[in-house]
Amino acid sequence: MTPALAALHHFTHLSGNHRRPQTPKLTSATAAPLPNPTMTLNLRQKQTDQIIRMLNLNQPLPTSSSVPSRPSDSIYKILIYDKHCQSILSPLIRVPDLRLHGVTLFFLIEKSDRRPILDVPAVYFIQPTEPNIRRIVKDVGNGLYEKFHVNFSSSVPRGLLEEMAAGVVRAEATERIGKVYDQYLEFVTLEDGLFELGDKEFFVRMNDPGNGDREIEGIVDRVMEGLFCVVATLGVVPVIRAPRGGMAEMVAERLDQRLRDHLLAKNNLFSEGGSFGFASFQRPVLCVFDRSLELSVAIQHDFRYKMLVHDVLGLNLNRVSVQGEKGGNRSYELDGADPFWVANGGLEFPDVAVEIETQLNKYKRDVEEVNRKTGGTSGAEFDGTELIGSAKNLMNAVNSLPEMTERKQVIDKHTNIATVLLGKIKERSLDSFAKKEYDMMVRGSIDRAELMAVLKGKGTATDKLRFAIMYLISSENLPQSEVEMVEAALREAEVDTSAFQYVKKIKSLNVSFAAANSANISNLKDWGLKLYGTSLSAVTAGVKNLLSGDRQLAVTRMVELLMEGKPNPEIDSYVLFDPRAPKSSSSTHLRGPFKEAVVFMIGGGNYVEHECLQDLARRQQPAKQIIYGTTGILTGGEFVQQLAVLGQKMGLGGSPVPHPPAASLT
Repeated sequence: MTPALAALHHFTHLSGNHRRPQTPKLTSATAAPLPNPTMTLNLRQKQTDQIIRMLNLNQPLPTSSSVPSRPSDSIYKILIYDKHCQSILSPLIRVPDLRLHGVTLFFLIEKSDRRPILDVPAVYFIQPTEPNIRRIVKDVGNGLYEKFHVNFSSSVPRGLLEEMAAGVVRAEATERIGKVYDQYLEFVTLEDGLFELGDKEFFVRMNDPGNGDREIEGIVDRVMEGLFCVVATLGVVPVIRAPRGGMAEMVAERLDQRLRDHLLAKNNLFSEGGSFGFASFQRPVLCVFDRSLELSVAIQHDFRYKMLVHDVLGLNLNRVSVQGEKGGNRSYELDGADPFWVANGGLEFPDVAVEIETQLNKYKRDVEEVNRKTGGTSGAEFDGTELIGSAKNLMNAVNSLPEMTERKQVIDKHTNIATVLLGKIKERSLDSFAKKEYDMMVRGSIDRAELMAVLKGKGTATDKLRFAIMYLISSENLPQSEVEMVEAALREAEVDTSAFQYVKKIKSLNVSFAAANSANISNLKDWGLKLYGTSLSAVTAGVKNLLSGDRQLAVTRMVELLMEGKPNPEIDSYVLFDPRAPKSSSSTHLRGPFKEAVVFMIGGGNYVEHECLQDLARRQQPAKQIIYGTTGILTGGEFVQQLAVLGQKMGLGGSPVPHPPAASLT
């Protein structure tokens, strides 16, 4: 045995049961997800529990809670993470939570001037990349910390593990390594039913005309590994459905094989969940789509509160920064801990403004009632200084002070956000964009004078470009003279037209490839040509049915049919994989119905689809559960920027479109 392998055996948990069985010794350990007896698909809670156990050196915790009291014997420690894992932690763990679990200091691994702290262990949470491996080896060699507990966000490749072992041997510091774990946490959970892989440029990569077989395989594996981490954290093996042809089918097939290989291990990640058998109602369905299913929803303006905050103010990792009343920026958290955000995020902006006023008036009435009972001054702000009534009323008022203060803070926060939003809406006429885009998609047309008035009116260059693309895909047959007039209006407004030209090109290819025999498309490279030919079909064909009445989106319609499991020509051709069943077995009994679903959109998702899927789940009787995930949550501007890049790669020209401003990760 080489010195590197000997060192590896020294600091690695050697059971090897949670990795591929053909390499049982050269492995890192796997921290299995904590069981959760409540909701099967409570992804946010399960990921949080996993992180908390990691912070406690992967020791089992007596209780499962996102913010439990710190155990009396908790070890004080340092947390080291990379930028990607910082994004994973940010929506789930706050600084006070770190303190509760003994984390006294935390640093980015890229920070080069970290000083030695010799008597404290360090918990590393990082991606398994060559730069991170080199940094760990350097830190171990420099003896920065007492002990190193290394946690990789996904499965570490054998080659990198060997490189780490060899580096530790050269540094003669094997005794400093505690354990090495694969955590399978390579995804960012934003809400109970929402996650992303944190890759906002994925649509460009998956559609790059310069891709070869190797690049496409790497793209597929990236998505597959992220989805494997999600189902591993959930602790369930899903039934997998995807439309035939394109990347969705490739990812589904690769994930099926990955799960089959993993389930061969005696003690795999799904062992604690028990055998689910083949009954479909006991397991979720994983529905995999790619962005070609429907482009319009990724581009359109939306006038609902959550979508506006994301699109206009740059909501990122559940945090938004806006200008305060007294100048300077204010940063706000917008997540499940905010009751107003949870209750009203899906409302149209005017309804939210009314609700803010209603909440404020109710707060004022409650303050008046407290002041009346305690003998305080009418109209006084509730700050505890006017409490001079009877002892009983005084005690009740004191007890209500924290709740009243918190209510006021929430109201003030959303008043400030809504005020900034209102200014942007007026400045850019966003209400007009949203209404006219919706009307175009429903009717399939727009009056020429109305079209030109929008393009020459208020709004940023990106707003007008998005509107023009929505016009382009709203109907299969548009007058060529009218399309040229739109292009001229865009150039007059100094708008880069690369994205417009790209969509126009795809639309023409859609017609050219309509009669092509897809059976001749066999190798990995050719699926891209097929994608160029079909990516607009779901948008331009039958769009009135998709967006009429209840505004049902394409993804909502497909998921509803897949969960029902009844024969339907729209989904009968979808591929079906069950990693728990022999490949030769019949799969007709696995078509549904399902009460739980994980929906994944390759190439960029958005809050519009997420909200529509949650509406679908709520209106089912009994209510069902749907988790929505994507490679990256994108604004309309971010998605159009990727269309522009692809247009330039195809030689359609135009100066680069500036990236829309993004919120800070800190």
